[in-house]
Amino acid sequence: MGEKIHLDFPSVGATENAMLVAVLSKETTVISNAAMEPEIVDLQNFLNKMGAKITGAGTNEITIQGVQKLRDVGYQVMPDRIEAGTLLCAVATTGGNITLRKVNPEHLTPVLEKLKECGCKIQQEKETVILEAPKKLKAVDIKTMPYPGFPTDMQAILVSILCTAKGTSIVTENIFENRYKYTNELKRMGAKITIEGRTAIIKGVRKLTKGVVEATDLRGGAALVLASLTANGKTKVTNIEYILRGYENLDEKLNSLGAKITKEVE
Repeated sequence: MGEKIHLDFPSVGATENAMLVAVLSKETTVISNAAMEPEIVDLQNFLNKMGAKITGAGTNEITIQGVQKLRDVGYQVMPDRIEAGTLLCAVATTGGNITLRKVNPEHLTPVLEKLKECGCKIQQEKETVILEAPKKLKAVDIKTMPYPGFPTDMQAILVSILCTAKGTSIVTENIFENRYKYTNELKRMGAKITIEGRTAIIKGVRKLTKGVVEATDLRGGAALVLASLTANGKTKVTNIEYILRGYENLDEKLNSLGAKITKEVE
């Protein structure tokens, strides 16, 4: 392999897979219209530590000069910005305070800006984010975009907390199609959500209600957990295997913040 690859869309998965295939080729590969997410930069740093020759990650053009072999290394993976954003949103929707350490605030910029629009007070330090939530969030409009825009993986999380925000929010999903399946479960909890193509219109309600809801995907499942934090009574979220795939000990972390969650794994 040694060629120029142009991606029709700056897909994270496509960029990462192209990098992995090209790293052991005999020639030089250039990926144009590459994804620019922090995870791409982290993969470049990891592979280069193993002996790869990659430059350009974090821009829309990545150059990979193939090498014969890679070596074993130890490597500290970057903080999970989506998990960090989920925890911040959990505190935001419950009107609490949190000091979140060992994160990269720069990676969270679009999420932090939206939380500020919602009424949260936020302080940033080198590896720390401090959030103080208002008693009730305010509605905001969101459009998902490739990095450095608002991340699609945070879309469901924000829709969840906007269900009880004051006013009407409009969320537009520009990355993936059919990513609103989870909203049917939120509506079973009393949320007022209307889906029009790629757009979700969320009219905030005073309170969500308890019930039994089903996770249909990873982020939608996490969104249901956050919705349950503010619902009246006890809510059961089933199919949690989706959630466990992307969050380590989410129940324990939320419980440490004051939640009351019991995890049952079949």
